[in-house]
Amino acid sequence: MTLSHDVLIVGGGGAGLRAAIAVVEDDPRLTVAIVSKVYPMRSHTVSAEGGAAAVIRPDDSLDEHAYDTISGGDWLCAQDAVEVFVKEAPEELLRLEHWGCPWSREPDGRVAVRPFGGMKRMRTWFAADKTGFHLLHTLFQTSLRYERIARYDEWYVTKLLVDDGRVAGVVAVELMSGRIEAITAKAVILCTGGCGQIYPFTTNAAIKTGDGMGLAYRAGAPLKDMEFVQYHPTGLPFTGILITEAARAEGGWLINKDGYRYLQDYDLGTPSPTPVLRSMELGPRDRLSQAFVKEVEKGRTVDTPYGPIVHLDLRHLRETVIDARLPFVRELCRSYENIDPVRELIPVRPVVHYMMGGVHTDIYGATPLEGLFAAGEVACVSINGANRLGSNSLPELLVFGARAGVAAASFASGAQDLAIRPAVRAQVEDERRRLERDLLQRDGGKEPISAIREEMRATMEEGAGIYRSGSSLAKAADRLRVLQERFRSVRLEDRSRTFNTELLAALELSFMLDVAETIVHCALLREESRGAHQRVDFPARDDHRFLANSLVYRDADGSRRVEYPPVTITRWPPGERVYGR
Repeated sequence: MTLSHDVLIVGGGGAGLRAAIAVVEDDPRLTVAIVSKVYPMRSHTVSAEGGAAAVIRPDDSLDEHAYDTISGGDWLCAQDAVEVFVKEAPEELLRLEHWGCPWSREPDGRVAVRPFGGMKRMRTWFAADKTGFHLLHTLFQTSLRYERIARYDEWYVTKLLVDDGRVAGVVAVELMSGRIEAITAKAVILCTGGCGQIYPFTTNAAIKTGDGMGLAYRAGAPLKDMEFVQYHPTGLPFTGILITEAARAEGGWLINKDGYRYLQDYDLGTPSPTPVLRSMELGPRDRLSQAFVKEVEKGRTVDTPYGPIVHLDLRHLRETVIDARLPFVRELCRSYENIDPVRELIPVRPVVHYMMGGVHTDIYGATPLEGLFAAGEVACVSINGANRLGSNSLPELLVFGARAGVAAASFASGAQDLAIRPAVRAQVEDERRRLERDLLQRDGGKEPISAIREEMRATMEEGAGIYRSGSSLAKAADRLRVLQERFRSVRLEDRSRTFNTELLAALELSFMLDVAETIVHCALLREESRGAHQRVDFPARDDHRFLANSLVYRDADGSRRVEYPPVTITRWPPGERVYGR
């Protein structure tokens, strides 16, 4: 049995739903389907708390939003993409307003905005501190209007079908039954999110395992800027659960074990017009995370069973403000730490939060592989450069989800159906045999999945964390090669078909190992410090050699090749990394 659609979207979160809506609105004749390994409302978009950045107030401007984004990204952003992004972001957020998204309001009825790290103007729209929850609900409910949007909930894509340099669909496993099917399409859009689960401490949900990046990489599409991994400075120490930047935007303080607001000791690149004691907690995420490491080195953090921590202090905000603006933060602290931030300090530490890198796309979401598009965190259209500013990710998935949907619809409307080609059918059968023989019917495996996964995570944290060096990265590369070898002997105890979570874990781990290797390899080659990529052996930014994006390809023999096309610069030449001067 072969399932077929004009446009197939892999991933049912914010980017995937926005892309699906764009396809059917652009060309109602097309059939579109969303295949997702979880029910769409369980996609990770639902966990975004802080807000979505877009210019709305008269004292702000598109150029200021663009400059903040480019400077915050340490001049690695594609400036043409940034200009598109800041222009269309307000349009997308207003569209969500019309679709029913309950943005928080000022007393006079205007949409409320709050400050966010690295931005000199208040431009972050929010819905209390459950912005992603409301955004995803709005998109999902809107998608239900369109009968032409089909859904494959709880299906896991294992392979992209490619013939003669063009994508022809996917092979996927229905998790409920274990059946393996081809789902063919004239265009495929990857919207699978990031890969934070490669690291041991992350704000990312368990589903964020780099599937889309791995699919594209194995199919021949390059991954871009994979060395740039963002740590968020305020995650809960045991779970990694995010305490949103909105807590600091509302006036929260970061203090060390002595009760001292230590960020005043560090150069955060914050704007001079803002009072220092107000602005320092709203420095960019990379520099706040790096300041934490320096506090650890000075012995000014608190030791815990889960590593060193500092504290986030909200007590001075008082209960009324916390309940109105940060109700979810209070709920998380009570549920997971058994503390009340109205009266107690919140323990926090940096945790992996976001991938600036991803599948290389242009401003229409198109990859170099014909018929393949990508949007959201899985993609790298290069608006985030070396460090994403908080609250840019939600409008990014809207803007480029919509653009990818329109571009994929246009492509599919004039494309030939490749499903009947013998080469495509042969790939489907090969993938079926691989899944059956190599995993479900494998005998004699000795390596437990959990052991390899935990070693991979420890390797990434130790070798490619907040600070890296040539020696730590080389050691990580060697350990990952060994883990790849060990994975070939992985052991599966569960041979059942129905919701075989062990099989799913093995498939996810396979993608994570591939993606981890690209991160380490690109980090080893980039001999400079820029944004979230900090080399202790190359502490300076090097625009002469590395004002360029990295593109890593997987060649036919499994080896990696990296190219460095120059960064697209339109109006803002590289300069000192500051905000608002």
